[in-house]
Amino acid sequence: MEENKIQNSKATVRTPIIVGTTLALGILIGATFFGGRRPAGDVSRSTNKFREVLSYINRSYVDSVNTDSLVDYSITKMLEKLDPHTYYFPPQDAELARSQLESGFDGIGIEFNVFNDTVYVVTPLAGGPSEAVGIQSGDAIIKANNNSLTGKEASSTNIFANLRGKRGSEAKLEIKRKGFKDLLKFSVIRDKIPQYSIDAAYIMDDKKTGYLKINRFTETTYEEFKEHMKALQKQGMKQLLLDLRGNPGGYMDRATDLVDELVAGKGVIVYTDGKDVRNNRKTTAHIDGMFEKGAVVVLIDEGSASASEIVSGALQDYDRALIVGRRSFGKGLVQQPIQLSDGSELRLTISRYYIPSGRSIQKPYEKGHLDTYEHELDDRGKSGEYFIADSIKNNPKMRFKTMGGRTVYGGGGVTPDIFVPRDTSHITKYLMELYGRNIIREYAMSYANENRKTLSKQSFESYLKGFTVSETMINDMNRLLNQTGAKYDAKEVTDSKAFVKSQLKAAIARHIWQRSVKNGLNNEYYQIVYSDDPMIETALSSFSKAEKLEKEKKF
Repeated sequence: MEENKIQNSKATVRTPIIVGTTLALGILIGATFFGGRRPAGDVSRSTNKFREVLSYINRSYVDSVNTDSLVDYSITKMLEKLDPHTYYFPPQDAELARSQLESGFDGIGIEFNVFNDTVYVVTPLAGGPSEAVGIQSGDAIIKANNNSLTGKEASSTNIFANLRGKRGSEAKLEIKRKGFKDLLKFSVIRDKIPQYSIDAAYIMDDKKTGYLKINRFTETTYEEFKEHMKALQKQGMKQLLLDLRGNPGGYMDRATDLVDELVAGKGVIVYTDGKDVRNNRKTTAHIDGMFEKGAVVVLIDEGSASASEIVSGALQDYDRALIVGRRSFGKGLVQQPIQLSDGSELRLTISRYYIPSGRSIQKPYEKGHLDTYEHELDDRGKSGEYFIADSIKNNPKMRFKTMGGRTVYGGGGVTPDIFVPRDTSHITKYLMELYGRNIIREYAMSYANENRKTLSKQSFESYLKGFTVSETMINDMNRLLNQTGAKYDAKEVTDSKAFVKSQLKAAIARHIWQRSVKNGLNNEYYQIVYSDDPMIETALSSFSKAEKLEKEKKF
């Protein structure tokens, strides 16, 4: 099935993926020794050698060793000799890995943040079990089931191990709440917590452009997309701005289903080619889509990879959308997730994929040189203390044509039709300190909690137009930052101030208005953050070109 294949960038290669087919661990370390000479490269011979060495270590090595950790390390180093996207998840990471693209997980239902080695509740998810028992934004979770979640114990692994669990199981929490001397005790019954892949879907100020942002392609992306598209069309959407920036990929079939809703005809959307012919597939358009007419602009950047590159590349190849932004990551390899017998997971590259023009967008790599591959983005543009990928360098030997005859390139990501460099003027050490020490989120949470009654009385539209982050608020944040010992200067504060004000205003709005949202949308946050975004401004001014492209299609 197509959903067993994943496309994710190296930026998220260590993040969770999906459950796949099973493979016995025995082929690695449990093969029976048959004896005799075997040709080089024979799996049984190689496996036996590894098993023999491991047995000697376990029996005779001078110190005690954890053979499981040795095996995990050996597998990881072995896979580094293959392509950059074949990866191994140890058992303790595999479950978390699979959960990221599933439709939900079982837990207590909070969004949390770790600040000063303490787990703080950013917000209890609407309708979730934590909200039901009265857990509030700003609460600090000190213990869960008598296990400490502070200091060194405030690690992601420990937090997930204590807060997630089987549906119906109990999590006993001890919480520190501002204004209360003693710890508060809560009993939370875990339940299924839905995950959403669409962050925002709203009509923009021109009353005709629908903005839709997809963070990754999960189990539910296609259904979410249809739901929000219908809502946008009811609100008068005439043209679509699809934001795939920073989208690392996900399920291939969800991506192709989305493309099918936007392109007419029965043409090829993507096809795969691998050593095993069983992994060769061709996906074609086959339905009457819900938005086959109407201008489309797609936003991409260097963080857009795999499934998001299939979407943007296919729409570009069919001259169905104008692509705006920066060149995408460049991952054209397909992985199959394979769950091993001990609960670990292997994500194995089984084929390459090609978009309608016949191009592969996989950027070059040399097997065994992962560092070079990982730093490829550094070569695209400015190098410095804060790297930003800006330049576009296409390989002239990999020139292809769209259905309408436009020239496009393969071998290194999807090149946008309109390039928008990233504005770095606001990036300073001061800003990085605010982010690194979580000052903006922490201050926003505190401010929202202290002013919730006043802010909640007004509409978001009133807040959007009338609320201003004051100099006093900036100074308050700077005092918090000074207390951490961070070093910065006045010029850095000035250079970053407008950006910081926008981020803080958006974060406060999120705390006030997202609590009642049950479909995962965070429209208020993005309407503020993107109010002066250069790429969105360019996209809005480019819809006339997108409309012309749509009308001049030759097929």
